[in-house]
Amino acid sequence: MTTITATTCPLCSPDLASLIWQDGFCHVIFVDDANYPGFCRVILNTHIKEMTDLSPADRTRLLNVVFAVEAAVREAVQPDKINLASLGNVVPHLHWHVIPRWQDDVNFPDAIWAQARRPAANQHHEQSGKSARERIKQQIQQHLLSTLATTLE
Repeated sequence: MTTITATTCPLCSPDLASLIWQDGFCHVIFVDDANYPGFCRVILNTHIKEMTDLSPADRTRLLNVVFAVEAAVREAVQPDKINLASLGNVVPHLHWHVIPRWQDDVNFPDAIWAQARRPAANQHHEQSGKSARERIKQQIQQHLLSTLATTLE
């Protein structure tokens, strides 16, 4: 396995085009995947590999962001299910995937990284596009402002 450092890590510098929100601790980006409109990634700003490498307070703070993003995505695109995943097998930098799922998506009920079970139906394409992304972005920002204001007091 190739060693990834903070200087070579693709998650250490957010892609500004996909950036939804950021602070000094973490950032949230859109993942461009037509099969999963609303798919987001919550990425810790520090190049750390595991949740248990964080202090308990930082673990709680990161999960609060993950949960705020989940709530916003659920509200914005109304999926049948949300998958939360923190793998880091390919890029060992702490990040969480917040993935909206539909019973008729190409992989359901398997993980999105599994072989497709059915062709893409584009059933949820109305949830993608610039206007939907802007709506999702606004809802995530609102949820994060509310959540962080409450949890950081």
